[in-house]
Amino acid sequence: MRFLKTNKNKMVLKKLNKEYRKFISSSLNLIPQKSKFGILYTLYSDRLNSIEVGFAENDKILKNKLLGSDLILLDKKKGKKQDLNLLIKTLNELEISFSSKLNFRYSNILIRHLSILGWPVGRSLYKHRRIKKELSFA
Repeated sequence: MRFLKTNKNKMVLKKLNKEYRKFISSSLNLIPQKSKFGILYTLYSDRLNSIEVGFAENDKILKNKLLGSDLILLDKKKGKKQDLNLLIKTLNELEISFSSKLNFRYSNILIRHLSILGWPVGRSLYKHRRIKKELSFA
């Protein structure tokens, strides 16, 4: 009798496990995406006093964007589009608002957050604080 109960329990667990796997795989959409490396950049508009962050697949696209506007390239680095998506989600959680084209109103707090998150901001607008420590021999 005991054997039959454990055998039924195992069968029920296997059935639940299969159903659980179906639910998880359908709700999470775990299809791996191929993401290529490109250029993560930060642009500054002096006229609008705004910062624009973005992703370009290559240098040519970035140069065309710069030629077509009055934006100044602050800095750029190699990265993935996933990095840009992660930055947007993080800035949303920090309650920093932006327009549809990823334009942010310039502020020292924004630049500090971008720098801490590892986003390329250059050295022209943001200078890192250097903390000097003194050793005292007592």
